[in-house]
Amino acid sequence: MHELERPTAAEHHARPKRPIRIVLDDVRSRHNVGSIFRTADAFGAEGIVLCGFTPLPPHREIEKTALGATDSVPWTSAAAAVEAVRELHAEGYRVLAVEQTAQAMELPELRGSPGERVALVFGNELNGVSEEVVRACDGCVIVPQHGSKHSLNVSVCAGVVLWHCTRW
Repeated sequence: MHELERPTAAEHHARPKRPIRIVLDDVRSRHNVGSIFRTADAFGAEGIVLCGFTPLPPHREIEKTALGATDSVPWTSAAAAVEAVRELHAEGYRVLAVEQTAQAMELPELRGSPGERVALVFGNELNGVSEEVVRACDGCVIVPQHGSKHSLNVSVCAGVVLWHCTRW
């Protein structure tokens, strides 16, 4: 890692981050939560909000996929994702649900500007983002898919969407 000039978790934690927050709305799998932590670390997201029954660190199953990213990515929790969305709006974030709705824009259409504060809400593996949370968001975005399945694993989806948002 030294040869790759990778920062330690503490050094990464102290560095400036991209103004992107991730909100997990009742994501139940500890492995998915850990994977999203690791992805947030990789793309320099400023933090994660774990909502509802989303499991919280520390837990060995989260750490199995996070590989220490729970130490490098700041996180908080909220009793309900709709509360987190309201707080993020109050802090000046544009909040988008990553959810399949009739009005959702396809990810390639999503544009932002450098420094824009964006929060991305990812939902439960079976039920997606709750309707109440979708209504509280500024809009919805979907990842275009061309196969016979109509959904992605939530941690894979988070990686695709974060990659797109870091290109602004």
